[in-house]
Amino acid sequence: MDAILLQFLNGLDKGSAYALIALGLTLIFGTLGVVNFAHGALFMIGAFCSVTLQRLLTLSTETLSETEKDFLGNPLKIKTPYVEGWFGPEVGGAIIDWSVPLAILLAIPVMLFIGFVMERGLIKHFYKRPHADQILVTFGLAIVLQEVVKYFYGANPIPTPAPSAFAGSFDFGALLGLETIIAYPYWRLIYFAFSALIIGAVFAFLQFTTFGMVVRAGMADRETVGLLGIDIDRRFTIMFGIAAAVAGLAGVMYAPINSPNYHMGMDFLVLSFVVVVVGGMGSLPGAVLAGFMLGVLESIASMNEVKAILPGIDQIIIYVIAIVILLTRPRGLMGRKGVMEE
Repeated sequence: MDAILLQFLNGLDKGSAYALIALGLTLIFGTLGVVNFAHGALFMIGAFCSVTLQRLLTLSTETLSETEKDFLGNPLKIKTPYVEGWFGPEVGGAIIDWSVPLAILLAIPVMLFIGFVMERGLIKHFYKRPHADQILVTFGLAIVLQEVVKYFYGANPIPTPAPSAFAGSFDFGALLGLETIIAYPYWRLIYFAFSALIIGAVFAFLQFTTFGMVVRAGMADRETVGLLGIDIDRRFTIMFGIAAAVAGLAGVMYAPINSPNYHMGMDFLVLSFVVVVVGGMGSLPGAVLAGFMLGVLESIASMNEVKAILPGIDQIIIYVIAIVILLTRPRGLMGRKGVMEE
């Protein structure tokens, strides 16, 4: 029971990442009808926004110590980050310590800009092209982006620590009155709460704002909305930028969980597309539901007890679930009738 609870919790943070990436993918497919295989690269770029801000905040100046000397009697060189020189050791140290959450402020404008450039510079030329063409060009773009990141940041994962205030673990065993300790890292709980907040904000934006209502109407009947004199293309471009920002924010906060590397986008991309298909092409609630469901199932399948019965099941469980669902319900869990069906 304790192991199942722990794996369920582990599945929530992985499911949160799946859900956020799948949510952005579904926003793009639902509004523009584009299969964007570069979306995983946007998740990766978001993670490297955390790396970039951390490196900027730790830029240091060297001074010679007046009291400390090396074994030859020469003054030791002391590195002092610029932010500590500007704001003092306590405030400057706190800014460096909280570099990951602060990277959100960097990631939002960066990801919006990248999303706008991608859509206006490349994606718009493939709206009326077959999905195969869209997949090829966006997959090529994803490879270019990851190679650019590899050139500037190297091939090795870059550790990006969470704030020291969230370095410990929460004991769910004590919360539930169990005698055993079920320790779960605080940052993974923060990531789950952050994902729920972003998902809720996106749904609230689409449901309760005039802009969102027009976008939803455009997703249902683009031509009719255009005939009403509304520049639906401009709104869809903005939605592409928002989808890019959602993927970027997912990457920013995931950096302490999985050290950023240049291929992390590809690692999540394929699974996130499976999530979108299982949830239902174009269904935002379906993408979120499938993301969390498959994340939890994948985590439970990784238990030694399960793998002893079904060796290798943790590697294929998501695809098995996808096959079963698509054979019995081609439209996905919450897809509209007729989508992916004859």
